[in-house]
Amino acid sequence: MYPDNTPHVPVQRAVEVHQPTPLPPAVVHPTPVVPVQPGTVPAVASIVLPDGRLVTGYAVEHPQPAPIVAKPPVSRAAMNVALGGVGFLAVCGGLILLTSFIAALTAFITQLITLAAVIFGGWIAVQLFSASGHHGGGTTVNIRKATFKRNHFHG
Repeated sequence: MYPDNTPHVPVQRAVEVHQPTPLPPAVVHPTPVVPVQPGTVPAVASIVLPDGRLVTGYAVEHPQPAPIVAKPPVSRAAMNVALGGVGFLAVCGGLILLTSFIAALTAFITQLITLAAVIFGGWIAVQLFSASGHHGGGTTVNIRKATFKRNHFHG
């Protein structure tokens, strides 16, 4: 019921059905946008479609993919670590050779000093022992009984 106490009677209306009209399928090929260099104007091209429509626009060149930069098979960090290891091994080998050289030089100098001591000691021994048996041109000193009194020599 309505607010004015009249009964509600449904009204029948005619149903209208709308059928959509199909559109012919449009073939759209997306073309990439190529930036135009300043100062150059691309050429205008016109194309006639199969249904007779005329499309006018700029000719767009397809963008070329950027050249792929060849990556080295081994990273630069790995190469640096490997080269550092090779350098370290070269230094260690040099240090081993250097210490071996110093040890050999020390042994050689020790042998030279020992040889000099043996030769010089032998020469001194020959001088001492030959002076007692030989009375040629040497000076002979005879030591007799002597007394030392108060740090004075009395002979």
